[in-house]
Amino acid sequence: MANSKSIASISPVLRARFFLEAIFLRLFFFAIRLLPLDTASDIGGALGRTFGPLIPRTRVARRNIQQAFPAMTRDEVEATVRGMWDNLGRMIFEYPHLDRFRFFSGADLGRTEVVGADFIDQARDDGQAGIFFSGHFANWELMGLCAAERGVPLNLIYRAPNNPFLGWLFEKRQSGDAEMLPKGAKGAKRGLALLRKGAHLGMLVDQKMNDGIVVPFLGQDAMTAPALAQFALRYDCPVIPARVERLDGARFRITVLPPIPLARTGDRQTDIFNAMVQVNGLLEQWIRERPEQWLWLHRRWPK
Repeated sequence: MANSKSIASISPVLRARFFLEAIFLRLFFFAIRLLPLDTASDIGGALGRTFGPLIPRTRVARRNIQQAFPAMTRDEVEATVRGMWDNLGRMIFEYPHLDRFRFFSGADLGRTEVVGADFIDQARDDGQAGIFFSGHFANWELMGLCAAERGVPLNLIYRAPNNPFLGWLFEKRQSGDAEMLPKGAKGAKRGLALLRKGAHLGMLVDQKMNDGIVVPFLGQDAMTAPALAQFALRYDCPVIPARVERLDGARFRITVLPPIPLARTGDRQTDIFNAMVQVNGLLEQWIRERPEQWLWLHRRWPK
């Protein structure tokens, strides 16, 4: 659905370009959805690892990998880059099929293994709000759908697209009756209101936030969004890590871990920092285990 107010604020030329982009994506989604999921994923992976490394933006990924893994050889860096693009290509071609994934019942049950489902059940039944967090790993869209199928719809915080005609693109990300909350003050206010009502949030917390706080990440200081810790400490709600791994092609493992303990020292800023150190530490562990499945294209650290 398009936002009429945002459309009115852009120039006619840009509006026409955005409209054509939306039409192209509609046609792309329609065509990819006609393919079997495994075939679509394989095509996306082949295109990604073939053409992705040639895109200029890949320089950012190479630099990030070299900074995070200074001992890697050039060949190892390139293998990681190809693996990242393979994963990203697969994810793009899997996106039109998201509503066909099943995690606990249905014909496609064996496609995704879920470890730690009891922690989703605990979040569903404990009578309080909660926050699930992860990063841009494998097909990161699956966690919200998995939780919703288990009875925990996650209100997802996301970056709204520049193109106002692409609102429909995020409908596939919605889990159950949960909301999509745009990043920024408005989304944060709504997120707090939902937590007060006992709802659950889903957050990807591995990207840079220029006005965040400095927290170590992969051996370097990184500007880190503190909202997860701020929300959790304010409402004393559990913070639940969730990891998505690609096992083979369009087959996955989702691992839900126990809530991480958040220490309270009486100093709010210290508590926020310590919480985000724990969060970044988990993300770092996952990246080191499967570096090719993380999205390295983001400018996570200063040059």
